[in-house]
Amino acid sequence: MHKLDEFVPKSHPLRSIRVMANEALAKMDRLFAGMYEADIKGGRPSIAPEKLLRAMLIQVLYSIRSERQLMEQVQYNLLFRWFIGLAMDDEVWVPTVFTKNRERLIKHDAVIEFFNEVVAIAEKKRLLSGEHFSVDGTLIQAWAGHKSFVPKNSDDQDRDGGGAGDFKGEKRSNETHQSTTDPDARLYRKGKTASELRYMGHTLTDNRHGLVVNARVTYADGHAEREAAKIMINDARQAVQDASAEITLGADKGYDAQEFIEACQDMKVTPHVAQNTAGRRSAVPDTIASSVGYAISQQKRKLIEQGFGWAKTVGRMRQVMVRGLKKVDQMFVLNMAAYNLVRLRSLVQVRP
Repeated sequence: MHKLDEFVPKSHPLRSIRVMANEALAKMDRLFAGMYEADIKGGRPSIAPEKLLRAMLIQVLYSIRSERQLMEQVQYNLLFRWFIGLAMDDEVWVPTVFTKNRERLIKHDAVIEFFNEVVAIAEKKRLLSGEHFSVDGTLIQAWAGHKSFVPKNSDDQDRDGGGAGDFKGEKRSNETHQSTTDPDARLYRKGKTASELRYMGHTLTDNRHGLVVNARVTYADGHAEREAAKIMINDARQAVQDASAEITLGADKGYDAQEFIEACQDMKVTPHVAQNTAGRRSAVPDTIASSVGYAISQQKRKLIEQGFGWAKTVGRMRQVMVRGLKKVDQMFVLNMAAYNLVRLRSLVQVRP
């Protein structure tokens, strides 16, 4: 009788990723126990959360577009069965049951807990500086179209399926209009991009190796990036045991605003923000901008784009296939946990 492990090459990249994922999952026993107790049926959920999370990781790592396709591939893919923890003859879950159980994880913030445990592994391996960070945001296209964006007080339910030109010449804003398919999505444009229904994803990365240490999704608006940055860097500041340690935060010109720079300084964070001097005076003091550390931060902050690029291509986060802020947030955080695991695998090989 062959074991699934025998079919997986010893050098396969998923082996080390699975070891780290299992290490993170092992720390979540208390949370999983609470999930079992909360089950209204009084028993264990139909899918063990450990297997569910590993299946969700496979979906991200292999760019599988839907739960239905995931279940179909798990049916015949021995590598996927091995990674998830299913035996060769175990029955594969029904897609609707998988989706329902995934929502249970979201309700209990299990994905966020998993992300935090992955970050803890990186810290344990001394791959984080813990003091020098970068922050940035990216647009995520919502799973909702322009035709669903109708007046909030409208009783015209036919607008959702109306003609393609229904909204042409019509003045629309987030104050007066809302999507009927995804009410949390916001009409937003940035730079030269067209206005689309979007969310905004934010990450805080550690400058040593570009690993993501904080991730979240917010509504898309002009202040979201700086507000999310303040929350994330404050969390990082609180996590530093030495209160006198210098914390630096690298960011692009979009963060060069007086209130943001002052907020960083109030938190005892040195703002290594790119100076925006286009027709205005930068809020970043010249004494900071001329320092050696500032130049290093400006170079290191570009690593943050790798996580966004990975999530949008491999993780399929360019346009999400879930609706609602909470679900989009969990998918984004899961993507960043998967990205960290892939990066950790490479870093551990270089620095065992």
